[in-house]
Amino acid sequence: MPTKSQQEIDRFARDLKPDVYQSVYGGTKATTEKRYEVLFRDYPDPDLLRQTAGQIKQHTLENLDKYLPQAEAALKANGAQVHFASDGDAANRMILEIMKANGCKSMVKSKSMVSEETGLGHYLEDNGMKCLETDLGEFIIQIDNDHPSHIVKPVAHKNRRDIAKSFEREGLGDYNDDPETITRRARKFLRGKYFEADVGLTGANFVSAESGRLTIVTNEGNARFCMAATPIHIAIVGIEKLVPHDRDLALFTALIGRSGTGQHLTSYTQFIGGPKREGQPDGPEQMHVIFVDNKRTEVLASQCSEILRCIRCGACLNVCPVYRQASGHAYRSVYPGPVGAVLSPLLAGSRFPELADLPKASSLCGACNEVCPVNIPIPDLLLRLRDKAKTEHAEKAMKGTPPMGMFGLLASQPHAWRAAMTMGAAMNLTPDAIINIVPPAAAWNSCRQLPKWRGGKFRNWMKSRSKN
Repeated sequence: MPTKSQQEIDRFARDLKPDVYQSVYGGTKATTEKRYEVLFRDYPDPDLLRQTAGQIKQHTLENLDKYLPQAEAALKANGAQVHFASDGDAANRMILEIMKANGCKSMVKSKSMVSEETGLGHYLEDNGMKCLETDLGEFIIQIDNDHPSHIVKPVAHKNRRDIAKSFEREGLGDYNDDPETITRRARKFLRGKYFEADVGLTGANFVSAESGRLTIVTNEGNARFCMAATPIHIAIVGIEKLVPHDRDLALFTALIGRSGTGQHLTSYTQFIGGPKREGQPDGPEQMHVIFVDNKRTEVLASQCSEILRCIRCGACLNVCPVYRQASGHAYRSVYPGPVGAVLSPLLAGSRFPELADLPKASSLCGACNEVCPVNIPIPDLLLRLRDKAKTEHAEKAMKGTPPMGMFGLLASQPHAWRAAMTMGAAMNLTPDAIINIVPPAAAWNSCRQLPKWRGGKFRNWMKSRSKN
């Protein structure tokens, strides 16, 4: 069976364990059905909301030079300290310096995709700091020394039996795969850690440039505990998370819950205006907001800037037939699925060729665009990146790809195309051994089954219809 000529994601899908496939497929399918049910029940025209949200995000991206300084001024007026990090290393250093300057040794951390980009957890551990994930999925990933496979559900590739074994191994209780028991044990373990920690770190789903207000949505309430129990709150935020006005938050909080998990609203929606004010009994005494670029300005200047509208709901992953077949780890990057197939190669910068095969991980069915709450034209962006890979002769993008020259010739010559269609039925009688003589065909056939030829009848149908 050929493997060298296959794309990596094809090999990953072929070798995926059945129980992982079942976990990923079942979870994503159920969430997609829930999304449709809730969104179309609550709104007469959800597409209009998606288009409006997309226009607001695109407007914000095209005016970051206005909205970033506005957000900075508002945050400072609220008492927060604002920092700008050009890349992931700079962001990690800033966080370490804040901790050292305040004599801090430990951090409790809420879920943050930007911190996944920067590798913050491992960086802090390497520099003598304790860093504990408090999102249940991320906590399981941390104790298993694993990697998230989904933007919203990091352990989408695990089932409850896997998690029960991990908890038993870590001394969190005897083997018990009851979800409620697992959750209760995690809660008991984590609750005390909030009070022991010196720093709480969160991301932010949205930042209002008007008021400097951070919006954080979770379903576990762990972000609130991270901020309430620690004296220092650090928020690490991508520069694309801005929205112009507070009123925009009503639209985006309505869309992110329904799109990501099929909820009207996430269980906890917090609006953070700054550090603890005089007279308030709880809350952090310091609040630091670190805006991270990490090649986002390069993406903004590229022909794929629309991908920065993404609000990380994961809806495109849930509906994607390729993600369901291959799972998130097949994408070899922080961001999996259709959004990752666009964003990850772009954020890789000069390492684009290493991930240039990801834009090929799509059937271009368009489902990702249809469910996107900010109307990102993902199939168009994938095609632009395929063209970029072809232009730059990215070797990984070419693997397992049959040459399209013959197809292009046939498709542009009506007589040749018609002749080829009449011979198409012969494919049903051709043994795979003969088809597999062509290496790209062999690579394709090794993990897929060519459907029976059923074409060639349209012209006859059209002729008979014309006569009638």
